Amino acid sequence: MPSTAPWWRSAVIYQVYIRSFADGNGDGIGDIAGIRSRLPYLKSLGVDAIWINPWYKSPMADHGYDVADFREIDPLFGSVAEAEALIEEAHRCGIRVIPDIVPNHTSDQHVWFQAALAAGPGGPERERYVFRDGRGPDGAEPPNDWKSCFGGPAWTRLPDGQWYLHLFAPEQPDLNWKNPEVRAEFEDILRFWFRRGVDGFRIDVAHGLIKHPELPDLPVPADPGSPEDQAPVDHPHWDRDEVHEIYRSWRRVADEFPGDRKFVAEAWAPNPERLARYVRRDGLHTAFNFDFLMTSWDPRALREVIDSSLASLGAVGAPATWVLSNHDVVRHPSRFGREVVRKWTANVPYRPEGPLDLGLGIRRARAAALLMLALPGGAYVYQGEELGLPEVEDLPQDVLQDPIWERSGNTDPGRDGCRVPIPWSGQQAPFGFSPDDATGAPWLPQPANWHALSVEAQTGDETSMLELYRRALHLRRDHAALGDSGLTWLDTPPGVLAFTREPGFACVVNLSSEPYRLPEHDAVVLASGHLEDGRLGTDEAVWLAL
Repeated sequence: MPSTAPWWRSAVIYQVYIRSFADGNGDGIGDIAGIRSRLPYLKSLGVDAIWINPWYKSPMADHGYDVADFREIDPLFGSVAEAEALIEEAHRCGIRVIPDIVPNHTSDQHVWFQAALAAGPGGPERERYVFRDGRGPDGAEPPNDWKSCFGGPAWTRLPDGQWYLHLFAPEQPDLNWKNPEVRAEFEDILRFWFRRGVDGFRIDVAHGLIKHPELPDLPVPADPGSPEDQAPVDHPHWDRDEVHEIYRSWRRVADEFPGDRKFVAEAWAPNPERLARYVRRDGLHTAFNFDFLMTSWDPRALREVIDSSLASLGAVGAPATWVLSNHDVVRHPSRFGREVVRKWTANVPYRPEGPLDLGLGIRRARAAALLMLALPGGAYVYQGEELGLPEVEDLPQDVLQDPIWERSGNTDPGRDGCRVPIPWSGQQAPFGFSPDDATGAPWLPQPANWHALSVEAQTGDETSMLELYRRALHLRRDHAALGDSGLTWLDTPPGVLAFTREPGFACVVNLSSEPYRLPEHDAVVLASGHLEDGRLGTDEAVWLAL
């Protein structure tokens, strides 16, 4: 009997980083036409929805996360009419569409910010953003010690003497969410896109909208060696309680429209209980599980994060979500292929450290995919992870475009290494990313050896990462056990994770150094590697029918 639960409780959502997915017009930058051309691929892969990174009109200081007009598509990507056509075509393929929304800040080219600059200190136009006088006798020091996530101070001074807040790049001024105009504007933006058929939104920096009214300095960590993001819950600009009032109003907007519209929050919270506050029954529907993404390839740590996620989210009636990679972090084959020696923190993604064993990373990535897709709730697949793409760690400095590179004084290469355009076919760049008559090279160069990782090269190869994902996604959709239900852990030796789900399903992952003899089962449904005499090898996973 088909499930009557809302689709989003167990959906697999494919992340489209639009610049790097498929280039339809040949200028070297991915676009809506490119996405439309690849809908048959997405349908054959077996995903339920696509999340599209920002496609709005933007000067592209942060590749679209600096939005100048939320009701227009940037010409780089297409037009509103093309977006509407994509939504309609995707729906015919059985694929829902979830664009990004960026409520924490706008572009400095947004008409509101330009009006604020023209108005000068004291003008009501400045109340839509966070403007303050500086400290010190002449106001020459920033209002507080807050830091930009991209490096440097979070404040920029204007010629008129006032400072404005930007928790990211200076081209991304933070909005003042205590201003009713801001709240009304975004509710109208949501309705604008819901009327055009979108099925929900992914909310960028969902934890950052509300700031402490007194804008105090950052708290001093109890452990001086820990990063500021590990500070107490009462942080002056992250995860403040008042943010949930905003999302309750957004939920009411979504509920005005038919079809189980959904929100997913990019919310960094200090613990699972705080994360669960975003997804209470009158709030958002789901939130990214960054604890799972940040967990090292360690059996005890993985089990702890799975248990805590299911418990805290289940307590408020929300499904868990699982994710291994996205456009802001090092691709997981390159994380799992080396020893992780630095703790991840909010908005400070792990950077590669130490030698890379990519073969090890790929083996673990295959096993991690089966683990993730067997867990209760929903899952996110970042474009290219189904191809086993590693992080590109040797991009020339002169091609780096992430603002982190410049803001860090050219010490942190930023996130471009996980955003390189993906390979589709052929033996040479651009590997089918752009049409044959393209006039521009891909906006970031692709490694020459990616021909072996293309969709064309992997299709039909039963040992490939692509076919593993394709089989897993189709099995996940068809198997009655693999929805939004619970799991039961099995007793196993240290280093082995195994659980069952009803009816008749088990997942076993071997993170130990020795082969593991599988429990009794009726059949092997899917394995990440080759089973030897009923034994599961190190860093491998298997799905079993019971």
